[in-house]
Amino acid sequence: MNKKILIDVIGLELIALVVIIGYKLSPMLLPKADITVQPDPVCNLQREACTVALPSGGNVTLSMGTRPIPLVKPFEIQVATSGFSPARVEVDFSGIEMNMGYNRPQLAARGEGSYAAEATLPVCITGSMDWQATVLVETGSERVAIPYRFSTGESH
Repeated sequence: MNKKILIDVIGLELIALVVIIGYKLSPMLLPKADITVQPDPVCNLQREACTVALPSGGNVTLSMGTRPIPLVKPFEIQVATSGFSPARVEVDFSGIEMNMGYNRPQLAARGEGSYAAEATLPVCITGSMDWQATVLVETGSERVAIPYRFSTGESH
């Protein structure tokens, strides 16, 4: 009888531990932003760089170093900012219809308002894939998210 109670208590403690760890790690896995700015839906990252004006002033431009954006091959991501100096710039890649795992490179400063990093997108077994590349910019006082959508594979 006491052994069963002890096992139940340990099980409840393990469940509580998993919940606490999940809560603490959720900001890392699910990017939170103070402001989300929608990019121009006509802009296609497979063909061109896309620029967004921020409500607080300044611009953010996202460009992929290789077009079309390759799968399972490294490519450079470039973000240019003007009108402000971000404390941190990241790009979070996520599959629209399918979870493709955590893929959020932090971009390194490359000079006046220029940031870059190398990324690799995993291949989808269906051949084509819809993605969201969310640029996350920390300005010091707020975190801005800019979610761009694009497709890779046969249908892009």
